[in-house]
Amino acid sequence: MVSRVIPVEAFDLVIFGGTGDLARRKILPGLFRRYCAGQMPENSRVIGAARGDMDNDGYRAFVAEAVREFGGRRSCEDGTLDGFLERMAFVSIDARGEKGWSEMAELMRPDVVRAFYFSVAPSLFGDLAERLNQHGLTDDSSRIVVEKPFGRDLDSARALNRDLAAYFDEGQIYRIDHYLGKETVQNLMAVRFGNMLFEPLWNSQYVDHIQITVAETVGVGGRGEYYDKSGAMRDMVQNHLMQLLCLIAMEPPSKFDPDAVRDEKLKVIRALDPVEPHHIVRGQYDATEGAESYREEVGDPRSRTESYIAMKLGISNWRWAGTPFYLRTGKRLKARSSEITIVFKELNHSIFGEAGDHRNELSIRLQPNEGIELGVTIKEPGPGGMRLINVPLDMSFAQALGADAEDPPDAYERLIMDVIRGNQTLFMRGDEVEAAWAWTDPIINGWDARGDVPKTYESGSEGPVDAVQLLARDTRVWRKVSP
Repeated sequence: MVSRVIPVEAFDLVIFGGTGDLARRKILPGLFRRYCAGQMPENSRVIGAARGDMDNDGYRAFVAEAVREFGGRRSCEDGTLDGFLERMAFVSIDARGEKGWSEMAELMRPDVVRAFYFSVAPSLFGDLAERLNQHGLTDDSSRIVVEKPFGRDLDSARALNRDLAAYFDEGQIYRIDHYLGKETVQNLMAVRFGNMLFEPLWNSQYVDHIQITVAETVGVGGRGEYYDKSGAMRDMVQNHLMQLLCLIAMEPPSKFDPDAVRDEKLKVIRALDPVEPHHIVRGQYDATEGAESYREEVGDPRSRTESYIAMKLGISNWRWAGTPFYLRTGKRLKARSSEITIVFKELNHSIFGEAGDHRNELSIRLQPNEGIELGVTIKEPGPGGMRLINVPLDMSFAQALGADAEDPPDAYERLIMDVIRGNQTLFMRGDEVEAAWAWTDPIINGWDARGDVPKTYESGSEGPVDAVQLLARDTRVWRKVSP
């Protein structure tokens, strides 16, 4: 079967915050890679917009430097960089004033897709939406892209949604979560709904439990001021891990359609049980030789913000009642790894007697070395009786799919092109964001009311000891985190 790439229409993409860190590291290099792949039509343009004074040549120099540093191995091959830079322009603009808006209006063309990327603080989203409307820069087919955080609680998320809804329909708003753009996350849907082998077993009758791990080796670094006001719960669980949970647990949508998929994800969030305090472990990394502690990095010796969280939760619906989901994420851990593991139940009866624990495990690796591994039980080679061992059927995308998988599209590349195509499947809907906060808020409010203090854990470890006990109480163990 030959895959079909949906063509991209010509576009004007305006990046508010066009000289910021996200634009430099992800958005601009991602667009360059799509240009190299032939997915940027000849008459498409990218317009950087920011407060600083810069002309078009200055911005092109900025873009060139970003591409050379973060564009990957395709950077500057065959002289393509010059062609890409010709499509760049810059407008010095004030999000809360009038500076630059008339200049931008003169640049915009009526016969192409208009997309506006809000790569700025959420406090500016409403101002930008208002200015775009006032200056006639948008129409019914225009799209806006907004980055997380989508609020810091339910009230602020609702306010943010109201600000955007005053000027844009829900079908025009693309709330981006880069985790949903990862190749393996999308492959999760293909594995579930494209294979007869798995979907009949994807329920509480056959699944013992599910683990979702997102482990990082880095600390908060330069994000300390932001992170200390958010913590792992707001920064990772409420959005990234919640999205992975939804894709794992949702019912099959009627078709692969944006609203059909997002309807099923919303049902999962609304079916989540409240989490008991003893089913949550919060942690904070301690200092080690050559590395500061969390409190030292954020500059607050009394900070109670968690850099690690592990939790056990349940979903009250027909498919998953009684099956626990274990989530964990943290910074300064032993290895960088993002992984989802479905642990199937043991056989009801083994003809081999007491042969040990030989459950099947399906593990989906998001990073690094994206791929899928299925653990199966076989006979250990050699004489001496029937000795069973577990072995992995391991497929890394780089090995199975060849050179293209060694340098796959970055999540931002895929998601930005989906914006231009008008495909919202991999973007969060407003009611989905609000439902996630409605579940999250009571947990955070409970910590504050009780005055909970995170447990310290050693940098470079696998996290707090209490997280091991969280599973040990259920006679289970975390899958080992490995790079």
